[in-house]
Amino acid sequence: MTNYTPYNDEFLDLKRLRGDHQADNFVRQVFADSIKKQQLQQWMSAKSGAGHLNQLKNLFPGFEFIDKANQLPSWADRRLIKAGATFFARHSENIMSLLGLLSLPYCYTAANGAMVLYLSELIRKQTSKRLYDTATFVWEVMDPNAFGNIGNAYEEILKVRLMHAAVRYYTMQTGKWIDMWGIPVNQEDMAGTNLSFSLIVIRGLRMLGYNISQADQTAFMHIWAVIGYFTGLDQELIPESSKQAMQLDAIIKKRQFQVSSHGQELTRSLTSHILMVNKSKASANDILGLMRYLLGQEIADMLAIKAPELPGYKVTLIKTMNVLKSFKPQGNSETMYHQAYAAFKRQRARSLKETITRQL
Repeated sequence: MTNYTPYNDEFLDLKRLRGDHQADNFVRQVFADSIKKQQLQQWMSAKSGAGHLNQLKNLFPGFEFIDKANQLPSWADRRLIKAGATFFARHSENIMSLLGLLSLPYCYTAANGAMVLYLSELIRKQTSKRLYDTATFVWEVMDPNAFGNIGNAYEEILKVRLMHAAVRYYTMQTGKWIDMWGIPVNQEDMAGTNLSFSLIVIRGLRMLGYNISQADQTAFMHIWAVIGYFTGLDQELIPESSKQAMQLDAIIKKRQFQVSSHGQELTRSLTSHILMVNKSKASANDILGLMRYLLGQEIADMLAIKAPELPGYKVTLIKTMNVLKSFKPQGNSETMYHQAYAAFKRQRARSLKETITRQL
């Protein structure tokens, strides 16, 4: 991709002061015109599909990041993208579970970055909907054809990029944001989030007993590197290897992970949702104990996850079962993906219906 830039405090301090210049400039211009703002909101809320991206290009011509929103970077490898999607299809159920049990709480430990989520109140007040929106995004970008002519990846990622710019715009106007936190949804926090959905997921799968090959890790990391690129992440913060990814994760963790009341509150909202939608025979202590195991005692304590450690024999049982699963013959990845995504949609519909019923 580019020449490697060593990750250090000085480098990341500067990245905390950077948002996404192109998207931020676009949002400022559009939000200054009520008609254009309404047009953008309508596009954002409409379902992605054929011609959807071209519609935005026609509505708002002359913005480079929109014009190039479906042009892969020169370093992107379609073979690796396809392999990364195939890997996701094989492990989709566990990966989606890990997003809730590991990736999201991992992000909440970064106190300054998590403040954006806390101030927006969306996770705290619309927990189920927002978590399902995040999960749906992951499903969409992991479709085996997501980056092809019939896929929705480009539109879905652009919506996230624009949403981040809108969050920066509104957060800076609340009067509640403190400069020492950096820019809302800044480059360092975006990099940390991307790592939590890629590198940290691989780490979680291995902790669950799966034998992940270097080739599979490379492919999965690559597809998330492409996603990071389209969300406006600086090239310097897109690791070129697993080693660089681990180095970046380590320094962000050292710089940003700390105890915070808002991180703990976000975690409580998350765990409440997980326990509410749980349909398995696992108890609350088992689920939260597994979360403690995956996060590690230090981070789990920072987030005030109240559960006993998962007994060793249960960890061994989980790992053994997953090792045995790896010997099963693999089916067609596209079929596996679509079956698993359909099951997720059914679960989402049931959960949202139950949530509405409880509120009535």
